[in-house]
Amino acid sequence: MIEIDGKIISTDILTTKFCCDITKCKGICCVEGNAGAPLEIEEVDILESQYNNYSEYMTQEGRDVIAKEGFMIVDLDGDYTTPLINDSECAFSFKEGDITLCAIEKAYKEGKTGFYKPISCHLYPIRLANFSNGSTGLNYHRWGVCSSALENGAKIGVPMYRVLEAPITRRFGTDFYKALEIAAKFMEEQK
Repeated sequence: MIEIDGKIISTDILTTKFCCDITKCKGICCVEGNAGAPLEIEEVDILESQYNNYSEYMTQEGRDVIAKEGFMIVDLDGDYTTPLINDSECAFSFKEGDITLCAIEKAYKEGKTGFYKPISCHLYPIRLANFSNGSTGLNYHRWGVCSSALENGAKIGVPMYRVLEAPITRRFGTDFYKALEIAAKFMEEQK
């Protein structure tokens, strides 16, 4: 673990080679799991206000879940998460062929919304933890469904933090990302 600007970072984020290969995993991270994707409180309002901009890409089942449960649910730990269809796929997902994708991200890419998608989805496999002292932890969430991302990352030789530059910068800013680069370079030099 290292600390940068009050954030506790797992060094695995700097060293693990990881790059999604959606052609192999088929977007299974939007389907599998024991709960929906974590949401930050301000994202719930954005999901609701932008609904008309992305709902056309959702499945009817997803729209039905939103109509019934709302834009978030509170999980067993008391955290806000995305609603699920039949305790499986995210309500905001849809399929293109055999690949599960995010309706919000599709709307963003088509210029219909300024909201990319929930930050927890954008940052994945980094998961955030908020500590009682006000600091934030950045942890690598290891999950078997991402084995193809590990294989692909090893093949192209790119560490996780580089692949996730856009979401890390989105959430924590450019200066924080530059500090991660410096830390990764320092760790590499120490080998």
